[in-house]
Amino acid sequence: MRAAQLTEPGIVEVVDAPTPEPDGSTVIRMEMLGLCGTDLSIVAGKIPVDTPRVMGHEGIGVVEVAGPTGKFGVGQRVLINPGLFCDHCYLCHRGYPNLCPNGGLLGRDLDGLFADYAAVDESQLLAVPDGVSSEATGVIQVLGTCVHAVSKAPISPGDTAVVVGLGVSGQLIAQLLAAQGARVIGITRSEWKRELALQHGATATAAPDEAAAVVADLTDGKGSEVVFEAVGTVETFSRAVELAGSAATVVFFGTTAGSGGELPYYQLYYKELTLRNPRGATMADYERAIALVADGIISGVPLVSSRFSLDQIDQALAATQDSSTLKVLMELE
Repeated sequence: MRAAQLTEPGIVEVVDAPTPEPDGSTVIRMEMLGLCGTDLSIVAGKIPVDTPRVMGHEGIGVVEVAGPTGKFGVGQRVLINPGLFCDHCYLCHRGYPNLCPNGGLLGRDLDGLFADYAAVDESQLLAVPDGVSSEATGVIQVLGTCVHAVSKAPISPGDTAVVVGLGVSGQLIAQLLAAQGARVIGITRSEWKRELALQHGATATAAPDEAAAVVADLTDGKGSEVVFEAVGTVETFSRAVELAGSAATVVFFGTTAGSGGELPYYQLYYKELTLRNPRGATMADYERAIALVADGIISGVPLVSSRFSLDQIDQALAATQDSSTLKVLMELE
């Protein structure tokens, strides 16, 4: 079978690899693969991995060989939860398998999903209804992480929620918030991304230099009840804090490993803000994501910018870095 391997930082090769044996797992014939910033960081060496490593953690496929219990039969389309967890540590027992200290991520800590086939434990699989279109499946994994993030902030109908950054995750978070009855204000430099957010539930949008005025106008100067940061820079972290109203919740969805720059620390105290840093997703989050797409509540297809084959992974990675794109998928024949 084909597999896209990182052989060293900066070098990804599609190689001929052995088709995985069941060995107590379910063998999945992969159909739709998604790329994201984590993949780019792994390729660039910012996230170190053992090499060679089969990349990829976003994937939908069809059961080729059923697992030992037969919970998912041959031909069943499934989503693969890429987050590994032990199910017996103190965090798993507390309901935080996404934080399992014994866990990991497919495509980073173990070989991933960018291949024709993958062998996955039944506990990592969720059924995807046949009625969900092929393109729509491509956003379900990232939607699961957005569902997890939105669950960390109290939202009531009529609340104002600001989303800083309208990439794939920001767009999905905005849709989730609008579906809960929030007045959503999307913030980004990109005019076409602002327009896309307005088409899918946002009440208003603004460029970063207009954000404070727009939020103040729509909230009568009080600021928003919730702010989601979906970029991952110190600058946007600071903007999120500044746009929050008193007693608001600020959710830092974007990930940064940087330690430079300054935050408006006094505002954290003065506004008595609640800060949340969601990480990954749980099986329940993915189940909710699948249902939201299947029921037509979340529109994922408009976020798909381009599709490639597995053999075109270099082009797919390049497209993922392009600010003019949103979701980049690889479709396997």
